[in-house]
Amino acid sequence: MSGWWSYLEERTRQEVDADVLRDRRIAAVKSVWEALRPLGLGLHDAERVVRTRYEALGDRVRIRPPDPLDVPSLAARAAALPGRVAAVEAVWDGDTVHDWFVELLAVLDDPAGEGHLATLHHRRGGAPPNAVAAEAGRALADHLGVPFHFGSPDVPDDEAPRWRTARGRGDRP
Repeated sequence: MSGWWSYLEERTRQEVDADVLRDRRIAAVKSVWEALRPLGLGLHDAERVVRTRYEALGDRVRIRPPDPLDVPSLAARAAALPGRVAAVEAVWDGDTVHDWFVELLAVLDDPAGEGHLATLHHRRGGAPPNAVAAEAGRALADHLGVPFHFGSPDVPDDEAPRWRTARGRGDRP
């Protein structure tokens, strides 16, 4: 175990373990980093402390299952959003814990905005998240009778043009 763990107050240790047990990795890293940053702990060291807690708690960690990607489940999530679905969009995002992943979103009109439908991470032995997101997104878009857009389907790019931007140029994404 990293020596940093011993510097945490008992209350913070309990909060971190509670987050780890609920598979809330980013919240756990944030707690460790905020508590120990004044002592010189860097973000990567905080991630290592939390990774060690995952290993220590082992089978007790409730790993969240992947978001459902079948059309009925995605359509139900879309129907629960507070607006009319104008398009389905896949966008890249990333962080230091999960690396690159894809968010599947419903682009909303009236009121304008967007709603989260699913998050797709790299899974060992599974298809890449961009391919899975494209397949699920197209299927949902076809079901809803709206366009599907993925600004950068082959290369992670969190600054790729979004559907509203592409639509503004007259493109049919």
